[in-house]
Amino acid sequence: MKNRNILRAMLALLVIGLFVGLAACGKKPPQRRGARAGAGGTSDLASAALATYVAPGDLDEYYLFYSGGHGGQIFVAGIPSMRHIATIPVFSPYPGTGYGFDDETREMLGEYTWGDSHHPGLSETNGEYDGRWLFINDNANGRMARIDLRDFKTKQILKIPNISANHGSSFITPNSEYATMATRMSIPIPEGKYADVTDYATKYKGVVAGIRIDPESGHLSLAWEIVVPPFNYDLGDAGKGPSEGFMFWTCYNSEREFIEGGKLEVTASQKDKDFILMIDYREAEKAIAAGNFSKIGGAPVIDPADAPGIAYFIPLAKSPHGVDVAPSGRWIIGSGKLSPTTTVFDIEKIKTAIAAKDFEETIDGIPVLTYSSVREAEIPVGLGPLHTQFDGKGYAYTSLFIESAVAKWKLPPYDEGADMSQYVVSKIPVAYNIGHLVTAEGDSMSPDGNYLVALNKLSKGRHLSVGPSIPESAQLIDISGDKMKLLYDAFTEPEPHYALIIKADKLDPIEVYKKDDPSWPKNPNAIWSVEEARIERRGKTVEVWMMAVRSFFAPDVIRVNRGDKVIVHLTNIEQTRDELHGFAITSYDINIVVDPGETKTVTFIADKAGVWPFYCTNFCSALHQEMQGYMLVKYKLHHHRRPPAGGRR
Repeated sequence: MKNRNILRAMLALLVIGLFVGLAACGKKPPQRRGARAGAGGTSDLASAALATYVAPGDLDEYYLFYSGGHGGQIFVAGIPSMRHIATIPVFSPYPGTGYGFDDETREMLGEYTWGDSHHPGLSETNGEYDGRWLFINDNANGRMARIDLRDFKTKQILKIPNISANHGSSFITPNSEYATMATRMSIPIPEGKYADVTDYATKYKGVVAGIRIDPESGHLSLAWEIVVPPFNYDLGDAGKGPSEGFMFWTCYNSEREFIEGGKLEVTASQKDKDFILMIDYREAEKAIAAGNFSKIGGAPVIDPADAPGIAYFIPLAKSPHGVDVAPSGRWIIGSGKLSPTTTVFDIEKIKTAIAAKDFEETIDGIPVLTYSSVREAEIPVGLGPLHTQFDGKGYAYTSLFIESAVAKWKLPPYDEGADMSQYVVSKIPVAYNIGHLVTAEGDSMSPDGNYLVALNKLSKGRHLSVGPSIPESAQLIDISGDKMKLLYDAFTEPEPHYALIIKADKLDPIEVYKKDDPSWPKNPNAIWSVEEARIERRGKTVEVWMMAVRSFFAPDVIRVNRGDKVIVHLTNIEQTRDELHGFAITSYDINIVVDPGETKTVTFIADKAGVWPFYCTNFCSALHQEMQGYMLVKYKLHHHRRPPAGGRR
């Protein structure tokens, strides 16, 4: 302990000396908002600290949206500070905001109490993030959700038939026409149909889908599905510029088999190459308009054998993970996990090969393009390449899982006959075993080229120990210069798979639901005064219109009979930001939170007789503790029978 205190004192003196030295040299203090200006001649540690420092009361430059993995949520942080700001509940209940407890969100969650959120996608206009909506897939249950970025709340969860383990999602087309979905683990379709795994090659099917996005509301609906061979469909991307109109997914297990006890990691790695699946969604639209589809599980499903030109396979190094479209839209980047190279494909060569019918073979009605005809280059980036992002300055960044590193490499053009290794210009080690990575605005047509976040699967003790359940590591890296520089370690709950970074000034969230604001639908059960508060009984249903304001509820007593159906509409009439109110009934598992100006409804059966306090769960004022009431549940006698002693039936 004594040595630790001495070390802290020495570090404090060092920092003080640094700032005194800067002042003496006439240097300006470092800019706020994490700017890199000033601080010439400082150590790497001091430079990193200054680069990520956001002063108290100041704001970050970017929002970072992490997927929450099997926690089912989305995490929100700021860049460059990497501070956690909020959690957006999506596929799992979240008591902190009452998500999954009120009627609306409970209905959205449906029969599931969890989801596996993987790949967020931002709405786009002309290939640029527009800050309207955020989409996220559920890898476990064939679902996709939409979050409205005006209030950072989940508005819709869409369940799609025939999609088993929706992994290849949610990748957005340049004008938010579609979001992608794809089967990770093929099954017989429709879902619920039985076939033994011994019939995997013939009776199991993959499915990819286009989810239509309403341009005004963002509402999601199924546009089409395409049945594809029983491979495992992994990550995806949407074309842009010259590749607009196409969707891309990697797929592995082109061996099309699942051998019981055979270890898929072995049986699915026998061939030298697997594929990228390319779909022309304009052809899908034509097939639907012409009625060229079948209904399977209630969904319109197109068979590529009956719709030539709708689908193509592009050979790629074995067991691929990521496929990523460069900002220009010309270069399609694919990475095979079991190859030390990343492959660059040229969309112009792809179009030429299609026109010339330059195919190697056909699989289930889908032509396989000739690899040598569509490949631009193989870049020897390193071991275990997974996913690629871009900086808008002609460079790409690929995560290397086995090598625990990020490789920076140059996009085409290349010199003819050149040694491709010369185009790998820099590497940086990360801690440890990186999966995805994300650059600022990296999926758009105009990446910012300043920050990269490495989403690492293992952290291995780079934080205070919290026992065997160790958090994931997210590392902020400066990519503004020739060499990448590690700035910050952050740690997240399980398990971010992918993330997006968007400029903060593209978002303009509300902080209060203003009364009579026409941009939000009016809730017919909202009340705005004590005079409107009331309780009405209709047979065995008791309906309550309740208001909450600092620091009381009205009404504050609810009288019901055991067995009654109780409906409570709670309106928070505050019009001041940050004045949230909660409503919890003890021992009834009722917990909702209403933001300023918001109304929520909760319905339940009063199945326990007695006196049950309710109270505000969100601290709201100096008299917060006094904000309470009672639900009185009377044991109602039936047929003149008295309850047994002790109140038991």
